[in-house]
Amino acid sequence: MHALPRNHTGARIKRLRLERHLTQRALCDLAQVPYSTLTKTEQGALPASPRLIAAVARALRVEVATVTGQPYSTELRADELDVLIQPIREALDVYDLGPDPDITPRPGQLLRDDAEGLLVAVRGGEIKKTATQLPGLILEQTTAAHTDDTTEGWLLLASYYRTTYDVTSKLGYPDLATIALSRMEWAAERGSGAIVGGMLRYMRALTYLRAGQYRTGDRLIRMGLATLDQAEAGRERDVVVGQLHLGAAVLAARAKDGGRAETHLDEAERIAKTTGDASNVHWLSFGPTNVAVHSVSVLAELDEYDQAAQVGRAVSMPKQWPASRRSHHFAELARAQMWDGQLEDAFANLVRARKAAPQQARYHQTVRETYDGLEAAKRQLPDSFLSYGSWLGV
Repeated sequence: MHALPRNHTGARIKRLRLERHLTQRALCDLAQVPYSTLTKTEQGALPASPRLIAAVARALRVEVATVTGQPYSTELRADELDVLIQPIREALDVYDLGPDPDITPRPGQLLRDDAEGLLVAVRGGEIKKTATQLPGLILEQTTAAHTDDTTEGWLLLASYYRTTYDVTSKLGYPDLATIALSRMEWAAERGSGAIVGGMLRYMRALTYLRAGQYRTGDRLIRMGLATLDQAEAGRERDVVVGQLHLGAAVLAARAKDGGRAETHLDEAERIAKTTGDASNVHWLSFGPTNVAVHSVSVLAELDEYDQAAQVGRAVSMPKQWPASRRSHHFAELARAQMWDGQLEDAFANLVRARKAAPQQARYHQTVRETYDGLEAAKRQLPDSFLSYGSWLGV
């Protein structure tokens, strides 16, 4: 038998609840969650679902990261990632100060190549490499954008801010991710980029998804679609529209609106049939594969875990599909299988998530909650299960 970690999410929920002098029943009433679900989660008999985490965080008026224990400071220090956060924060702070007199930007093509390289790297799961290079490149492009004041320069700066959002959200810094999005919006407005504006609304909607504010997230999706109406028609716009529908599908499913989730999935599938695999269009990974992967997430959010596991096993990912997306899919599939009682299969997919993108998996909330759930299941698992937990730091 494996003992559940003392600092699992359920234990943190209990500590936060007691700090506010709330009974379990009172917290259930505030969060609108089933009593048995909360009690079993606090005991460690059930893993904390994303919906429960968001509902409890809102009821207790704390950040989701407070409930999940992010950022995972010990592991960040061990991986020497913690020292990269402050330079990123400082680079985000100087967005409106104009050109830095001590910086001479390189030619625009080199900066564009670097921006594209970072987008590829973060989708390949190379978080440390990306976080190391990012601050200096943001500062360089900030000066270039202010100096040249061109549409292309501002949109390139928006791309760097987008990568900042990717890195900080993956490492568990929602405050920095939110700042990065606000900077992205600021730069996109100066570049008058409708496509970037639509992408921005999509990424903002994801932050509200994690916070359990589904109505606000849905409003952002609709704003994004309206913004994209101003963009030139074509495959690029179709890809971003399709991705917005995928985000809307997950939002609707988390809100337990299965009908609306299915409508958005159907529309995304229709668009994907015309675009085909568009993994490299703004690196959104859009296409038929991403629609199938989101179907798994939607089914899991609707508590249809057996069907989610069945659909997930049938997903065939193209060889060139980004490692970060493969890792995320394996984590989602593992979660569905764990809830469906397929414990050995669930652990096998956690291993696949680690193999595909180890730096991402180590800090992925779904990976950690699924591991806790497997540990709480009190069933004999391979010896490698314990070593996996040591690698996670739990």
